Amino acid sequence: MIRLALCLTLCSTAAFAQTLEFPSNANLQIETISPLDSYVMPIGIWDQGEMPTEVVEGELTQQAWRIEAQALTTLQLLRPLREQLRNDRFRIIFECQTEACGGFDFRFGTDTLPPPEMQINIGDFRFLAARRLVEGGTEYISLFVSRTAQAGFIQVTRVGPITQQEPLVTTNAPPLLTSDPNLSNDIAGQLDAVGHAVLNDLTFETGSSQLGTDFFPSLQALSEYLSAFPDRTVALVGHTDSAGSLEGNIALSKRRAGSVLERLVTDYGVSRNQLDAEGMGYLSPIASNLTEEGREANRRVEVIITSTDE
Repeated sequence: MIRLALCLTLCSTAAFAQTLEFPSNANLQIETISPLDSYVMPIGIWDQGEMPTEVVEGELTQQAWRIEAQALTTLQLLRPLREQLRNDRFRIIFECQTEACGGFDFRFGTDTLPPPEMQINIGDFRFLAARRLVEGGTEYISLFVSRTAQAGFIQVTRVGPITQQEPLVTTNAPPLLTSDPNLSNDIAGQLDAVGHAVLNDLTFETGSSQLGTDFFPSLQALSEYLSAFPDRTVALVGHTDSAGSLEGNIALSKRRAGSVLERLVTDYGVSRNQLDAEGMGYLSPIASNLTEEGREANRRVEVIITSTDE
C-alpha cells in the first residue's frame, strides 16, 4: 500500500505552503509554474456533450510524477491522498473513475500535461477535485491518477494564493513496490488483487485483428472467474505496437478486443452483459517499440474490472 503523507502548514504571512510526500521511487517528469493563471477544473462528469467546470485563479502549479512499480491500481495511488486531503480540511467536491467520469470524452476534455511525461490510460484512471479556505483566499487541488503496466502516474494541480518557495512534492516516503510479482500468470489473482491483468498468451499478427485459433489458458481462466462472479463486469482493452497511424491503431486495437470478446461469448459461454471492448492503440506501451520483442509485447489485450457485486 502506498504511503503518501500530505503536510499542509500555514506560513507566518498570507502565503500558504504545501508539501506532498511521495515514495522515493517517484520521479518528477515535468513541472509548470505560473504566478497568476486560471485553471478550468472539472467538477462533474462528462454527460451529453458537456462537463461541469469551475474556472479558478491564482498561482498555478502542475506536476506529473511517475512511480516506478508494476501492477499498481489507481485506487492504491489515490486513496491515501484523498484521506490526507480530508484530514487537512479539504472538501472533496468531485471524484470519479474511468467510465463513470465520461471515459474518453472526460479524459480529453480535461487539462493534462502532455505524454510521455504524463500517461493516462483511458481504460483506467481516477480524478479528484478538492478545495478549502486558507489564509489569503481559497486553495484548489486536483489529482489525475492513472497507470500503465509498468508504472503509476499522478498529475498534481494546485491553484491558490502565492506560496513561499517550499516544494510542492518531496520524495521522502518508502518506495512503492509492485503489488505481487507472483501474480503474473494468475488471472483471477491479479483481478482480485489489483483489478486488471494482461492476457499474455493471446496471439495477433501485425496489422490483424483476428485472434489465433489456439487454446488460450488465459481465456479459460477469465471465463471461470466471470462465471464465479456473474455480477462483475470487465473491459477488454486492446493495445498495438507503434507501426501505423494512431487512428488506425486505435481502431485495430478495439477490433482485437472485440475479437476476444466474441471468443469468450461463443466458445466459453461468458455473458455478453459482463463484457465490453475498447482500444488504446499504441498510447500505453509496456515495452520498447524499437525491438521486435518489444513490439510483440505491446500487441496485447488487457482485462480490467469495471464493476463488482460488492
